[in-house]
Amino acid sequence: MSIPSGRPDLLGGPPATLLPAEAGAAALAAGEPAVEVAARFPASSAAWAALAEGALDGGRPVEAYAYARTGYHRGLDALRRAGWRGHGPVPWSHEPNQGFLRALAALGRAADAIGETAEVQRIRAFLTDSDPDAAKHLGPLAP
Repeated sequence: MSIPSGRPDLLGGPPATLLPAEAGAAALAAGEPAVEVAARFPASSAAWAALAEGALDGGRPVEAYAYARTGYHRGLDALRRAGWRGHGPVPWSHEPNQGFLRALAALGRAADAIGETAEVQRIRAFLTDSDPDAAKHLGPLAP
């Protein structure tokens, strides 16, 4: 069960972190190629996630890992600017959060493909802590 956007956790946890809208995500939605969007908006987790997902679909896990790691770190930067302190909900239901969560999931799938088991476990826990419902949208990281 995820915490509704913007509402405090009545059990004393931190409030949900809601990222601002991303120009890169809008450009992707408008049909611009992910490689062009990443070059124009290098801070866009959504662009790096799209590149990682494409590399995974193309059987290029090392390339996917690099793209996903970039999207993950750009997302961490954005989360921190939005007040995130290293833990707490990052709800999938808030669309601007989806680029970060997609990059995180792609990083987990790429890590699994190259045999980095500890990374897969860490990412699975991070996704679950961010939003337990995110896996419904992102699929399993590993069998």
